[in-house]
Amino acid sequence: MAATPAPPQAPPKPTWDPRRPVPPFPWLRPTIRIRLTLLYGGMFLIAGILLLSIIYLLAAQALNVGSDLPFKIVEGKVTSDICNLPDQASPSEFNNAMNHCVNEQRQNALDNLLSRSLLALLGLAVIAFAFGYAMAGRVLSPLGRITRTARAVAGSDLSRRIELDGPDDELKELADTFDDMLERLQRAFTAQQRFVGNASHELRTPLAINRTLLEVHLSDPGAPVELQQLGKTLLATNERSEQLVEGLLLLARSDNQIVERGPVDLAEVAGQAIDQVHGEAEAKGVTIRGEQKPAVVQGNGVLLERIALNLLQNAVRYNVPEGGWVEVTTDVQHGQAVLIVSNTGPVVPAYEIDNLFEPFRRLRTERTGSDKGVGLGLSIVRSVARAHGGHIYAQPRDGGGLVMRVTLPI
Repeated sequence: MAATPAPPQAPPKPTWDPRRPVPPFPWLRPTIRIRLTLLYGGMFLIAGILLLSIIYLLAAQALNVGSDLPFKIVEGKVTSDICNLPDQASPSEFNNAMNHCVNEQRQNALDNLLSRSLLALLGLAVIAFAFGYAMAGRVLSPLGRITRTARAVAGSDLSRRIELDGPDDELKELADTFDDMLERLQRAFTAQQRFVGNASHELRTPLAINRTLLEVHLSDPGAPVELQQLGKTLLATNERSEQLVEGLLLLARSDNQIVERGPVDLAEVAGQAIDQVHGEAEAKGVTIRGEQKPAVVQGNGVLLERIALNLLQNAVRYNVPEGGWVEVTTDVQHGQAVLIVSNTGPVVPAYEIDNLFEPFRRLRTERTGSDKGVGLGLSIVRSVARAHGGHIYAQPRDGGGLVMRVTLPI
């Protein structure tokens, strides 16, 4: 029978924290709306300055500032309430005084025109910027709707759609394309969940039957020693296969968003994991210590317990032969629930840290045939943490071992 081709793998998720710090003045963030407002207002301001300059030059040319009067005083007496004219002067002196007075009045008129025009331009600029800001918000409102839908989808609510109304422009085309993509993604995730459910039954059942048959044969006291030894080997192999199947199914389920959530105390989760690992730790001579402070998060208790259990099992199994210890602490730091598991153990190079979170990847001294696990523990931890909106960070410990830090939103 031909082998079924493996489904295409999704691109790896980022291991860094995608959340950005909130700026101190979010209204100063250079959004598209702000940039369009500055563009509209700036263009209006430049056009207003050019128009004002042209009007000023035309008015100055029409007034002929600095030129002589088109008439001259030959004889007689002229008085003025505005100009300071001499009482006794020759006609030439009198004409010069008249020219000076009239040119001064022309300059005053130009200055008055310029000052009032600047005030009018300033008022119109404020109105233009406000109008441009309002129009930019109206034009970009579909983008805000698309962004809100994308944020809802980021929480794995694939049933959301934009369904943008309006003219058949570029924004509607973008919204329709986004809706089509969400439809395909929803179908793909539904098919994945259906496959996980079917695989859970189809893969577990034959392994459970094999285990039962092997246990029945091993319970026969009259079975030859060679057959009993072979049965124990096959039973261990079958158990390892069951662990691998369980790990793969859990990894597939935890890649999706957690739908059923409830209050879970990480201190209780860590305590239950310690109880389960306590016997193995005593057998290996590893001491478990640490203080578990209350740290309540919204999540799935079974999956969160799997995080603590996998980290503790790794910390116990990959430890020093004698005098080893594992420290487990839970706390609330900077508005986040934190689970820290640190241990003694072999020295881990910093460049090997990222490989630890990949499925079936271990250090160079460990292979997939190791009896310490199936190579999915840390992959499951990272997947479950991401499904809860959290992150896991690993760092080599001085003297050997690792420090695993899991942060979850409260």
